[in-house]
Amino acid sequence: MSLADRLRTGLERPAVDPLLAGDDSSYAGAPTPAAVLIAITDRPNPGVILTVRHADLRTHAGQVAFPGGRIDPGEDAGAAALREAWEELGLEPDKVERVASLDSYLTVTGYSVTPIIGVVPPDLVLAPHEPEVADWFEAPLGFILDPANQARESVLFEGRERHYYRIDWNGRNIWGATAAMIVNLSRRLQWR
Repeated sequence: MSLADRLRTGLERPAVDPLLAGDDSSYAGAPTPAAVLIAITDRPNPGVILTVRHADLRTHAGQVAFPGGRIDPGEDAGAAALREAWEELGLEPDKVERVASLDSYLTVTGYSVTPIIGVVPPDLVLAPHEPEVADWFEAPLGFILDPANQARESVLFEGRERHYYRIDWNGRNIWGATAAMIVNLSRRLQWR
């Protein structure tokens, strides 16, 4: 069975725990539609491609994230995720086998993000778009989906206690919306 088929089969099962709907937020207004690509490498021990945003960006500077961004007019979430992965990493859309869309996640900054799962060949040559992406890496799928590696934490922010998830892998701190979408994937996929 191909990796894409294993993922599709794994996603057919109901979630074990409730999915996270969004960040603790007092955001008011209509959310901005966005999409990210959860690119899973097709190898015996699959990995997930993640980016590190440049430290000098106005928002989410230095954070680990999936390639993604706003959905442009006339685009669906899948097309937006593929476009953003191309713009941010040079990941050619025809190299991605789309598997599924996950439930949207509302960020504290007012984005309704739809994660798109896609399978990509291993060892792709990727080229980060310098103004936005400082680096990229591949984290093992089994590691990041393991609930034992998903720490739930809290911080006092603007007078409120905010809860978030954090996954530490190989010196990389995956947290916030990106970690929450990984937690949701682990609750849906039940990867073994």
